[in-house]
Amino acid sequence: MDEKLNILDLNALDQSHLEHLDPETQALVRRRHHTLGADSLLFYREPLHLVRGSGPWLYDTRDRAYLDCYNNVASLGHCHPHVVEAIARQAGTLAINSRYLYDVLYAYAEKLLATMPGALSRLAMTCTGSESVDLALRIARHYTNAAGIIVSNHAYHGNTTAVAEISPSSSLSVPIGLQVRTVAAPDSYRNPVPDIGARFAADVRRAIAELQRHGIKFAGMIVDSVFSSDGIFTEPPGFLAEAVEAVRAAGGLYIADEVQPGFGRTGASMWGFQRHGLSPDIVVMGKPMGNGYPVAGVVTRPEILQDFARNCGYFNTFGGNPVAAAAAMAVLEVIENEGLIGNARSMGARLITGLQGLKSFYHQIGDVRGSGLFVGLEFSRPGSTEPDREMTSRAVNGLRERGVLIGTAGPHGNVLKIRPPLCITAEQVDLLVGKLAEVLEEEN
Repeated sequence: MDEKLNILDLNALDQSHLEHLDPETQALVRRRHHTLGADSLLFYREPLHLVRGSGPWLYDTRDRAYLDCYNNVASLGHCHPHVVEAIARQAGTLAINSRYLYDVLYAYAEKLLATMPGALSRLAMTCTGSESVDLALRIARHYTNAAGIIVSNHAYHGNTTAVAEISPSSSLSVPIGLQVRTVAAPDSYRNPVPDIGARFAADVRRAIAELQRHGIKFAGMIVDSVFSSDGIFTEPPGFLAEAVEAVRAAGGLYIADEVQPGFGRTGASMWGFQRHGLSPDIVVMGKPMGNGYPVAGVVTRPEILQDFARNCGYFNTFGGNPVAAAAAMAVLEVIENEGLIGNARSMGARLITGLQGLKSFYHQIGDVRGSGLFVGLEFSRPGSTEPDREMTSRAVNGLRERGVLIGTAGPHGNVLKIRPPLCITAEQVDLLVGKLAEVLEEEN
């Protein structure tokens, strides 16, 4: 089996191949290295120099169009005019820090909280998903008077010091925290069992017991609702419920990381945790919340946030500033007005059907899984479940050459991570599937 990779290795430019790039690209990469450092990461064997975006498309310096099927930051589509106009209007009217009164933030908070289970009725604003997770950890540990945290074994939750300690995939040279335990991802492809939820819950109970044996009081579990960095595991809906029950029975809190699956991406509902019939204790959000504008947040129950605020206090200068709030409000309006959750559901079903059709024909594909427009395609060596990282790399770069942008996921870097904008059309879905078929045909 291939050696495990950290998240920074996935789909990264090999710096030793710079001499194979055209002179213009080489010059730009060297300029980047001279200013940002030689370790500043870039995607693809041949990095892209992008100059504009529109809807699901990105354009390079030669005005070549690329179908963006990876970047879920601009989840509504690049440069959505309603979001752009809201940002510009608010920036030209009032842009201040968050310790003043202004209506747009409260209007946004009311609209966002209306999408949550009723008990989740308080919002704390941040600027990034990493900040949100960092704050959620502080809140959970304070509320439970405990420190132990459980995560999946290849999770990525962000890059502050505290959050890196609960992100095993962030760097293999950075150890996880002494108060952190990991559990195997609910991988029903490589390790099938009759009840994936029962197995995951049993792993969580063992991790809680291990923390307790080492004298570490249990604070909670944080999981990405689709286990995206672990390789994307979504099925069956509801499998998380037993594990969450075990967490709460041990006095811990359930933190739902919705940075990637949130805002309608799964096609089933606004939030990934809703597919499991759950109401988390804390929800963290980021990335698609502002369609590219830096805005993020933490939602929790009143008593949890009040206890933290009273004893610890919290203030974020730019979190929830008027421009951020306007951008975030525009995102919710577009999701609602353009029916994007329904589109994610129907286009996701079309995408999965198309990819499963390829799987029946091309032996390199081991598994297709996902929900809505969050889909994983796993490459395995024929006749086995052994990860095929080399095939995945060829697919990623072959699609890039054909004008489709895709990323990778999973501990072995052998899963195509497919997250097109929620506005993708049937024609564009078919384009993606057709281009992947071209890449696979070359392999036969």
